[in-house]
Amino acid sequence: MTAFSEAFRAEVLRMARKEIKGEMGSLRKTVTAQRSEIAALKRDVKDLVSQVKGLHKAAARQAAPGKTQAQDAGIPARQGRRFQFKAEALATKREQLGLSQQAMAALLEASTLSVARWEGGKAMPRAAQLERIQVVLKMGTREALAKLQE
Repeated sequence: MTAFSEAFRAEVLRMARKEIKGEMGSLRKTVTAQRSEIAALKRDVKDLVSQVKGLHKAAARQAAPGKTQAQDAGIPARQGRRFQFKAEALATKREQLGLSQQAMAALLEASTLSVARWEGGKAMPRAAQLERIQVVLKMGTREALAKLQE
């Protein structure tokens, strides 16, 4: 190619890039705004899904009155105030009973690692385990040792 054609081609490319750059800026802003709106909508959907699940659970509890699984297993139902888990209380009770974490895990029907994480405050037990913990916190030494020997 000649020098003129190369210069002409370079100038056309430069002008095209300049024109596209202006349009791309506004498109980028639009895309960013839409992505943030999509993220907000996803958060809203997630919240709504969790609310629906909670309502389904509540409806199922009301539809099936009578004994719950926890009551069938001999675990007392919650009455009055709701039980609040405290890591220090579990560790203190284990020490009072003179049990190792492994023995406490067997008593709670959980893993040793779970008991260690609960006592360290690194994890929260699930509802079924909270009920077992509540029962163990009310146990005496003899009762705990008898249950472990079963």
